[in-house]
Amino acid sequence: MGKSQGKPDFWLLASILGLLTIGIVMVYSAGSVLAFHDYGDSFYFVKRQLLFAVLGLVAMFFMMNLDYRILKKYAKVLLLICFGLLIIVLIPGIGVVRGGARSWLGISSFGIQPSEFMKLGMIVFLSYFLSRENYRITHFTKGLLPPLGVIGAAFGLIMLQPDLGTGTVMLGASLLIVFTAGASIKHLAGLAGIGALGFVGLILAAPYRLKRITAFLDPWSDPLGAGYQIIQSLYAIGPGGLAGLGLGMSRQKYSYVPEPQTDFIFSILAEELGFIGGLLVLLLFLILVWRGMRVAMTAPDMFGSLLAVGIVGMVGVQVVINIGVVIGLMPVTGITLPLISYGGSSLTLMLTALGILLNISRYSR
Repeated sequence: MGKSQGKPDFWLLASILGLLTIGIVMVYSAGSVLAFHDYGDSFYFVKRQLLFAVLGLVAMFFMMNLDYRILKKYAKVLLLICFGLLIIVLIPGIGVVRGGARSWLGISSFGIQPSEFMKLGMIVFLSYFLSRENYRITHFTKGLLPPLGVIGAAFGLIMLQPDLGTGTVMLGASLLIVFTAGASIKHLAGLAGIGALGFVGLILAAPYRLKRITAFLDPWSDPLGAGYQIIQSLYAIGPGGLAGLGLGMSRQKYSYVPEPQTDFIFSILAEELGFIGGLLVLLLFLILVWRGMRVAMTAPDMFGSLLAVGIVGMVGVQVVINIGVVIGLMPVTGITLPLISYGGSSLTLMLTALGILLNISRYSR
């Protein structure tokens, strides 16, 4: 395996810890009103966030010190476990329904989301599969179709829950790995066209998704229905101005903005900390993506490169979708803001993945 070449990337680690700290503060600020209303405890969400942050940091520092190349051995097993969890969660009586999707396994309010595990499992598997010697991804049937078949099967199981947001993030990160591995642009462009038609089909198949599209185009056509979330989010961001109303001073968190501690936490952040606060968060994400891509370019092997690209892609796609939704540039999809939003398995898994990225940075050339 060889010895570790040095310390993890400082800027990458600093941006991760910075975002996590802002996230913990904002989960308390954005979720305190709802936490008190629903559970009689203003600290309900932040106490759980702190617990999962500690678990995630332990996992991150463990992965940061574990040679990432060991993951090659377990890539197939990890993927099979993730597929198993995605099948189990669909069984009535076992899978827990929350927010209209059967996407949770767990007891009471503690649970895990198998689709979150699949995001990381798929990245590890594809990185291993496509970095093997003599693998020719430029060959359509023998090279490109096998990984696409695996990605399609996972996406299909996630859509049965249904969870379009998580499925889209997994798809985006996976296709980025496939593209980086050297897939033919011509092949990918043709498949993108078919994929776009399939996406339209998915939207038309579920009336609530179509409503979200029409609401996105004109939220004020249904202000109390499908357009409600976007309108309330914009009502939060607008008054924030340059410097914000002040930490803890949000008005929209008083049951106006839905899911203020999860999907729409950025709108509360912009209301309380203003344009400056929002810009700081975006800059930290940009540093994370920049340093992550640098790690991918300087990794000592193809496996490390693809793994880094997949992890950075997972973060980047999720950030673009979440903030796009919050500012009204994209239709509403239930997706959290990495390291900032309240969430158990999503936060822990994200920190675990970033631990792998930090480990690759230690071997960079």
